[in-house]
Amino acid sequence: MTVLCLVELDGTGAADASLRALTFARSLTAPDGGAGPAGDGLVAVLFADAGAVAGGTPAAGALAAYGVSDAYVVEPGQLPGYAPLAWARVLAGLTGATGASAVLAAGTDRGAEVMAHLGALTGAPMAANCVSAAPAGAGGWHIVRQRWAGLLLEDAALEASPALMTVATDTVAPAEAGAPAALTVHRHQPDLADGDLAVRATESASQAGGVSLANARVVVGGGRGVGGPEGFAPLEELAGLLGGVVGVSRVVTSEGWRPHKQQVGQTGTKITPELYLACGISGAIQHIAGCASAKHIVAVNADAGAPILGHAEYAVIGDLHEVIPALVAAIKARGAPG
Repeated sequence: MTVLCLVELDGTGAADASLRALTFARSLTAPDGGAGPAGDGLVAVLFADAGAVAGGTPAAGALAAYGVSDAYVVEPGQLPGYAPLAWARVLAGLTGATGASAVLAAGTDRGAEVMAHLGALTGAPMAANCVSAAPAGAGGWHIVRQRWAGLLLEDAALEASPALMTVATDTVAPAEAGAPAALTVHRHQPDLADGDLAVRATESASQAGGVSLANARVVVGGGRGVGGPEGFAPLEELAGLLGGVVGVSRVVTSEGWRPHKQQVGQTGTKITPELYLACGISGAIQHIAGCASAKHIVAVNADAGAPILGHAEYAVIGDLHEVIPALVAAIKARGAPG
């Protein structure tokens, strides 16, 4: 069985969400759940410079380690920027060329958008936020997927060939194959239709790269308790010291204090960091849906009755405007010479 997987890059390597999607995709190519020989039918599609997946690069190493046998690369000179319909067109063409039985992507903003376009192009249904999948008869699949922002799981039958799925980014743990695959990289020439590039997003150099919210190992979250846009400076400093990024609650974006791309929650980004430090966040159920998969949650809140405390491993009841600067000073002092 051949399975096609869209792989997004985060800096120079494969994004964590895509590694989870590759793990899921590999499980579909082997009857033993992907624990067998690597590189049997797992095909990756990337929109990047071919040099980024050349031998010896972090991305190439990750693809081979996760069992990818072939990687099709569409370079920026062929398709500049992010164009969801064009990306879907490429996936549709490669699906036919490789005879793929399933096409997968991580359940990120881009993955979900591209797969929705692919469903429209092919007329096939698309199952979102899948947790597991297994063949069930000719052209059929038994899938388990998240509903209601992961608050419940749905058992469903997906009758489509190829099967189109996005992978829940917070439930499938990334796992390398038993042995690295022999990776072959192909430069792919896209065959686009008129209008495929009508909608295209570009990213400035100043905003490109870096650690993304979805893949960060440490997230410092700020909510209404931060008080306003100027209150995020200490959180930014703390995130920098910890090698993490800043995330926010929905009310913060609604007030226009921070951009939506930093929102954690049901209508934002689901995060899976080692540490989530929630500062001045009450912990509404929509926010918890986005951070529940963090390995450790630490809350700083002046309200001893805030719902977030029920989900936190540790809590500091106090004014974040005093707690965070003190924490920053302590970290700096610990790192100072002598």
